[in-house]
Order: sequence, then structure tokens, then C-alpha cells
Amino acid sequence: MQGVGFRPFVYRLAGEHGLGGHVRNDERGVILEVEGDALDVERFLARLEVEAPPLARVERVSPRDVGLRGSGEEFTIVASAGGGEPQAQVSADTATCADCLAEVLDLADRRHRYPFTNCTNCGPRFTIVTGVPYDRPSTTMAGFEMCALCRAEYEDPRDRRFHAQPNACPRCGPQLRLLKLDGTSAPAGEGDVIATTAVALLAGRIVAIKGIGGYHLACLAGDEDAVARLRARKHREDKPFALMAPAIAHARELVELTAEEETLLTGPEAPIVIARRRGAAPVASSVAPSGRDLGVMLPYSPLHHVLAADVAAALVLTSANVSDEPIAYEDADARERLSDVADLYLVHDRPIHTRTDDSVVRSLGAGTPLLIRRSRGFVPGAIALPSALRRPVLGCGAELKSTFCLAKGSRAWVSHHVGDLKNYETLTSYREGVDHFQRLFAVEPEVVAHDLHPDYLSTSYANAREGVDHVAVQHHHAHLAAVLAEHEEPGDALGAIYDGTGLGPDNTVWGGELLVGSARGYERAGLLFPVRMPGGDAAAREPWRMACAWLAAALEQERPALPARLAGMVEAGRWGAISELIRGGVASPLTTSAGRLFDAVAALCGLRAEVNYEGQAAAELEGIAVPQPGRGYPMPLVTGGEAPILIDARETIRALLSDLDAGTTPGLVSGRFHESLAAATAAACAQITAERGLDAVVLAGGVFQNRLLLARATELLGAEGLRVLIPRLLPPNDGAICFGQVAVAAAREGAPG
Repeated sequence: MQGVGFRPFVYRLAGEHGLGGHVRNDERGVILEVEGDALDVERFLARLEVEAPPLARVERVSPRDVGLRGSGEEFTIVASAGGGEPQAQVSADTATCADCLAEVLDLADRRHRYPFTNCTNCGPRFTIVTGVPYDRPSTTMAGFEMCALCRAEYEDPRDRRFHAQPNACPRCGPQLRLLKLDGTSAPAGEGDVIATTAVALLAGRIVAIKGIGGYHLACLAGDEDAVARLRARKHREDKPFALMAPAIAHARELVELTAEEETLLTGPEAPIVIARRRGAAPVASSVAPSGRDLGVMLPYSPLHHVLAADVAAALVLTSANVSDEPIAYEDADARERLSDVADLYLVHDRPIHTRTDDSVVRSLGAGTPLLIRRSRGFVPGAIALPSALRRPVLGCGAELKSTFCLAKGSRAWVSHHVGDLKNYETLTSYREGVDHFQRLFAVEPEVVAHDLHPDYLSTSYANAREGVDHVAVQHHHAHLAAVLAEHEEPGDALGAIYDGTGLGPDNTVWGGELLVGSARGYERAGLLFPVRMPGGDAAAREPWRMACAWLAAALEQERPALPARLAGMVEAGRWGAISELIRGGVASPLTTSAGRLFDAVAALCGLRAEVNYEGQAAAELEGIAVPQPGRGYPMPLVTGGEAPILIDARETIRALLSDLDAGTTPGLVSGRFHESLAAATAAACAQITAERGLDAVVLAGGVFQNRLLLARATELLGAEGLRVLIPRLLPPNDGAICFGQVAVAAAREGAPG
């Protein structure tokens, strides 16, 4: 609760009740002593938690009697105590509050248009903190000495900027500069640097903008030429760009917003919200070349607010990197890496300590957000563990969408989104992030949990750590355990875990699993019909390979004919060669992957023979789907004795192929396919839970980022009388794997005695 105005709140509250004493920060949180009339003390304690500041997170209030100090009615805020083991929470970066925004927009205010305005209710936290307690010397604001006016605000307990560590103004705080590619200042036009930047954007320039957690690349969203140039320079062929709308009214012109989506957009986390694109949205076609959705956010810092207002139109605001590199956040590195991408740099002199991407969410309705990427605004908020750990644990996560998790006691800290560890710069960022979290939260792991896959770089990192106990955790078991731990479910449940790939203990490629168990262990109770994955990982990049594999299985043919919808996309010779790989099983492991099934269907519909980013084919298949409740294709369940249930999609493939040959639109085929998988999943889960006496079903894995599949499966499972547990605090994708690994490692050790 440090850095969120809790101490001045306590100061004012004590004054209202005529209490004496003091309050201070330490490594554990906030400690306060009060003395006065017993009834006033009781009333004070009753209000302490329920009236806390908006950003405060009060986990518990632990009162105890101490000897009288004789302080009368004098209540003070004393200096922070240091030197102990840090246990206090570090706040996430928070979007500009209404009070600060009003000052920034007020012509008469001394902070008019000042891009680094903040208070205890908003502004940067995690990205600037270097240590705890959270005081100015332990932030990247340490080098900025406050002027007399800012110091007065900072030291006044009645001011909302009391001990706001990033507090600053134009006289004493960070400053902006607009730079040309050679590092010299760009000529200033009329107005300030932000106004000059807005003019450049309106003229079609691409600008690298240093924000809170790193650099973004920005251009005018409605300028087709500018967006196309940005896409070419970033080497980003198809993946949609995120947009920043100046205000909620502008966002409504871009996407069809529900009430829940507007709440997400305007919340203190200010994430990118994925919503359905309006047909007349005033954006270039290159923003999202093949998608029906757009990712939209609102300004979340004063810099973004002022710039967006000056432009008065939507901007592309995408991570400043090339291809799969991590986001740039250090000034010299940004200028070097972005020299072939940006036309100008809008920079400032406040250092960023931890790079942090924007968070991404979808709404499931009924106020339920689905996190796709958990980062700025959410991290490093701690997640409670179901029971206290015996020893500190590090969960090293997976390979893609990588995160890590450090845990001790009853708390776990899941990192910000790190990215694809196959990239060297990302791997370096991952290692630095682990070190930073260890220092910040004083966690020295004694147990290191990692994925079962020996070739993951996160596994290599884990095994290189010495003097610790290593725990290998199967990928899909980690998905199941993560959701159960998040919901604090102590018993067994059935998990439908659908994703791209994960190594199974049988050395096949899992990805369509029905697992019964808990963090303590699991049993494979069902699976998707296994087919060959020709070329291994190459099949994930070329969905037509999976189309060939599923046709071979469904039609029971060694050389299935090249479908007409793929004839113009795939050479007949390559199709024949892949058919041979499938027939012989060479470099073609068996897979139950639901993600690869989606790829196959997308390819058969003629949507995508090759992908340019992970999950592209499946996302496009979802995007065109026309929901078909109750009208899905057959997807039978095969049962027999003690063997796991088999969800057999071969008949599904035959049926949808027949539909396509008859001229049925891909949108209807996609809708029927989604209905088939949702219905088959619900039927299999109903059968298994009835046999095992279970009442809860977990839906997790990257495939359940698909809103249509998740919503329909949840509806059908609910109709069966089952409780459905989905990720709430973490993404359904591999961003949650590290937390599940921690839960499994803890369960194997048992609760402390």
C-alpha cells in the first residue's frame, strides 16, 4: 500500500478522531500507532480499511495493544524505516487521475501541459522503482531535486501530492525533447515540443515516443501511407497495430463498445481493449489487415493526453521494436535500434528502470475481463497463494509469452510480459527481470520450477541455477494448477486445457487435454484425437501442413488430394512431400493440439496457408465465425474401458469439408466448427465429472483466448450443472504457466507444519 496516499489518509483520519500517534512505511507495509479515547480508536480502526484511498490495497489490519506514549492529540508522519526484509507491495503504474488531468488542461495552472504531472493517486510506480521502501531515493526520480512549491506539496499531509515520489513540475522535473535521427533537436514550430510532435504526426511522420514503460512507435491511424511504411519498417506483415483514441467518444467511433469494455478502457490500468471494429472506423486498412477486431486504448499519461488532444485523431501506438525484439526503453538503445523505423524521437530525461509493455484484455461480458497480456497497470500486484510456502520458489515459465514468478510466504509475484525467449535480447531482459524481482521483494529461491520441455530456454535458465532444488512441471498440468491456485480451489477438478503445444510425459506433443487433478498431481482423462504434426514446429508456421495431416486422418488416405481452396496457396509438390512425411511419421510427432486443429480448419477454409505471427490462423477463423448454437458438426466421443475419452474430430473434418465443397461460406463453417468443439468439450467434461464425482471444470490454455469458444463452452458446462473456473487474474495462455509451476512445486512440498 506504499505510494498510494495511505499515510496522509491515516493522518487526516486520526485528526478527525482526535487521536495522537504516528504512521510510517517500512519494508513490510505501513505501521501506525494511535492513542486516545477507546471509542475513538475503535471507530478509527473501523474506517481504516473501508475508506482507504482508491489505489490502496489493504490485505489485513493487525491491531495490538501497546503502552501509552503520552502523545496527546498530536499525530505525525515519520520517516520510513529501512534495513529489514522487504515485504511491502510495490504499486503498478496507474493512469492519470481526473484531478491531475484537470490541472494539465487548465491554462492557469502551473502544470498546464506538463507531461509528467502525477500525484499519490496516479502516475508511474513499478517502472521507476529501484528498491523499497518506496521513497524518492529508491526511484529513477532521485536525480530531480524538487523546487520549493513541489517540496511544499510533498511535505504537506493535507495535499494529495504528499510523498508522491515522482512529484515534479516544469521548473524542477523531467523535460521533453524532440530529436532528429542524428540526435540533434528538431526545429520547434509554434507552441511546445508536444505541439510540434503533433504537427509531425499529422504530416505523416513516424515518431518514436518514450512513455512510462518504454518507447512506442506512433503515426496517424487514418494515414494509409504512414501505417504501411511503419508496418514495412517494423517487418510486421499482418499483426494488428494497437490504437490510442484521444477520448472515449473517439474510441466509440473505432469499435463497438459494451459497457464492460468502456469500464476496462477508462479504468486505472488503462489497458488495450480488444473489441469489434466498426465498419466505418476512420483508420487505415493496414492497421489490421485481416482482422475484424481492433485493439484500442485511451491516453494513460499526461504526455499521451496532451499529444492525443493536439492530434485530435486516433494514433497507431505500437511497441517500439523490430520483429520479435523486446520493447526499447533505454535512450541510446532506442535511437540505435529504431534508426531505420522512426523519423523523429520524442524523448525525456526520466530513466525507465523496468521496461513494461501495455496490457491487453478482452471482455467476456457481465463485468468479466479476460487478460491476454498482463503487464503495465497490473504488475507487480501480488497474487495470494492458497497456503503459505515452506520455502521461496521461482517459477521459470514457458518459452513463448514468457513470464516468471517469484513467491514466498503466501504471496506470488508474476512478472510483466517478457516475450519470446528465443530472442537473445528478450532472454537478457528475462534474466534481468528475475534479478530485479528478487531484490525488490527479497526472495531468494530455494526451489526452482520449470517446464518439462528440456529445450525451452526457461528450462535451461532454471537448470543453470545452482544450490536449489529443481522441479519439472508438465506444461498442461501447470495451466490447470494456475487456475486452481488463483481460485483457491483445494480439491480436484477437471481441466480442459487447450493450447498450441506442450511436451507430454509420453514425449508426444500435447495440446488438447482433459486432466483430472490438482496441483498435487493429475491424470489424463481425455484427449483430442492425435494426428501427425509434419515438420514439427514448422507446422505451426504453415497451417496447410496440419490441414494435410487432418485430411489424411479423416479420410484415411495416405495421399489426400490438395483441396481447391488451398490450390493457389500451396504447391502440389510440397503437398505431396508433406503427405509422405505424415505417412512415414518422419519428423512428424503425434499431437493432440487443439491449436493445430484450429490451424487446419482455417487452412481448409482458405483463410491462411502460412502465418506471420503466433495464433494468426486461429484468430482469423474466430473473426469470421457466424455463431451456430446447437448446429455444430458431429464430434463424437470415443470411450472404451479404462482408456481416456477420445474427442474425435475426424468426422468433423469430413463434415466441414463437405460443407465447403457445397459452397457453404467459411463464416458458417467456422461457426459450426466452434460449436462442435464447445459441445464435445462440454459432453466429455460432463461424463468425466459424473464418473469422478467432481463439480468443477477449468478452462485454460491459449486456445481459450478465443472468446466465442470460451463463452459457448462455459454456457454449455453451466447447463450441465458444473462450476466453470477460468483465469481472472492471469491470462489463459502461457503467461500463467510460471504461477502454475509455483503452485505445483508448493504442493509437492506440502504445507508447512
